[in-house]
Amino acid sequence: MSDTPVPILMYHSVATAPNDATRELSVAPEAFAEQLALLGDLDFTPVNTAALAASWRSGKPLPERPVLITFDDGYEGVHRHALPALAQHGFASTLFVSTGWIRGAHDTGGGLDTMLDWDQVRELAGTDVEIGGHSHTHPQLDQLDDDSLRAELVRCKEIVADELGAVPVSFAYPYGYSSRRVRHAVREAGFAQALAVGNDLARRRQGPYALRRVTVRRSTGVEEFARLVEGRAIARNFARDRALTQGYAMVRRARQVRRKASRSRV
Repeated sequence: MSDTPVPILMYHSVATAPNDATRELSVAPEAFAEQLALLGDLDFTPVNTAALAASWRSGKPLPERPVLITFDDGYEGVHRHALPALAQHGFASTLFVSTGWIRGAHDTGGGLDTMLDWDQVRELAGTDVEIGGHSHTHPQLDQLDDDSLRAELVRCKEIVADELGAVPVSFAYPYGYSSRRVRHAVREAGFAQALAVGNDLARRRQGPYALRRVTVRRSTGVEEFARLVEGRAIARNFARDRALTQGYAMVRRARQVRRKASRSRV
């Protein structure tokens, strides 16, 4: 069975004037349109998360040069700016929503910028955009106790199913953080696959609950973007990110050990 690497692109906000909280991980609408045009010029075929995972699970072939376009959190610019560009090219994508950040009845007020509302999410779902889960309030899932972790996952899944009339099957970990316990909980909650970050190409051997993505930022120029989707120089591009991620992983593990020790003394 083929284990050809697949680029999964992780976007957040697509905005002309993002706020300070989202600026670094935002992409200008013009840059996003240029990146989609480049994918077309390079003969990539966008598929959604469910299609990629189903293909790798069943052994059925993917299209030539597959690529995934994903959006995290649920920023309004995905509807305003990304959707028209995706529709122009006929590209599939996946949007992972933090349900407590979407404007409407379930809004907890935690959204970092102007967020989508549920009518806009439904409109996106009516096109070639798969809607996946991204937790309810966007916490670091590996820092939650078992009950809180399950609540975040189940509430997210139930809200999406209730609002859209379809149960989400794909999930993306907030901040990219997961652990064996978190991955097991995501599976138990009924999600069939989940995406991390990792800043590397996705491969079947990573497993359906730890597929890696490549971060696209406001600073990502078109030449760098071409290198990323072709899988060239990724390690060099994201060397600093990986060092920071490894360091913070050690901090998070230490916090978990302290919390377990504290609970055992109670």
